[in-house]
Amino acid sequence: MNAPPVLRVTDATVVRDGNPILHEASLTVRAGEHWALLGPNGAGKSTLLSLLGAVVHPTRGTVEVLGHRLGRVDMRELRSYVGHVNPRHDLRSPLTVQDVVLTGLTNTVERIPRWEPTPEQVAMADRLIGLLGLSERHGARWPTLSQGERGRALIARALMPSPRLLLLDEPATGLDVAGREQLIERLDTLQHTYPELASVLVTHHLEELPPATTHVLLLREGRCLTSGPADEVLTSDQVSKCFDHPIRLTRAEGRWSVRAYRPAGPRVG
Repeated sequence: MNAPPVLRVTDATVVRDGNPILHEASLTVRAGEHWALLGPNGAGKSTLLSLLGAVVHPTRGTVEVLGHRLGRVDMRELRSYVGHVNPRHDLRSPLTVQDVVLTGLTNTVERIPRWEPTPEQVAMADRLIGLLGLSERHGARWPTLSQGERGRALIARALMPSPRLLLLDEPATGLDVAGREQLIERLDTLQHTYPELASVLVTHHLEELPPATTHVLLLREGRCLTSGPADEVLTSDQVSKCFDHPIRLTRAEGRWSVRAYRPAGPRVG
């Protein structure tokens, strides 16, 4: 018997101030699948991710997260089983990397007073810190971290409760080339280390997709243009339609890149 999907969205519409910002979106994510939500700014990607993370309810349609339908479940409790990585983490205290990762167990931004993790929990945090390539920054404090180091620390934090689902909202925002490449390398490592973990990554840059991306959904103006296996969806024609610009898409060593398409002009001479 097949296991139920990690996520199932059926004809979900979100209306805000009378305006539909997501229109009849559908998506099914199963264990071990790694989805990317792609589209231009304002396409509805972050809104759809908020539905998947049990942050907002749909105005119409249904959303099931980890087998629980939104509207029939305690959203706060459900969110504790979802690893949501938000690069705009509003931490104000100079916590160490280890402390930041441990807050993933309490689902809080700051350390809870008088709460002490077990030795096993500390060991797990240290293992995840190493897996994300931050062992040498283990005791470094949050204000001293680079943007890339912060992003990887937040991924380790999201993995502390052993979630079945990892949501990444534009994790490469603000990173330089080195930071972006370190992030992508670690995401690819995670996808091989946790074969049953499902993930959904939001971006509008195809260069930010890890090689292990299995599926893609293209969004434009709040509507799903197409979705399915990455190699079928990510074509020059479909990406051009999504971004409303002629684009030539190529893939090398598992990574995608795009260039504006310029038809060859007439030969001279």
